[in-house]
Amino acid sequence: MKNVGGIDRALRIIVGLALIVATLMGYIGVWGWIGVVPLVTGLLGSCPAYKLFGFSSCPVKK
Repeated sequence: MKNVGGIDRALRIIVGLALIVATLMGYIGVWGWIGVVPLVTGLLGSCPAYKLFGFSSCPVKK
C-alpha cells in the first residue's frame, strides 16, 4: 500500500540521488550510501516507518 505522496516522493528521490552522487564523486564519505533508503522508498511510494506509525502523506480520497 502506498503511503508516500507526490511532493514527499519527489523529495525522497532527489535527496537519495544527491547523496549517492555526492558519495560517488567523493564529496562525502560512505555514509552517503544511506541515500539508497529515501531513493527506494520514493520510487516504491511506500515507507515502512510511515506504516509503523500510521502516517501517510498521500492525499485523502473523498
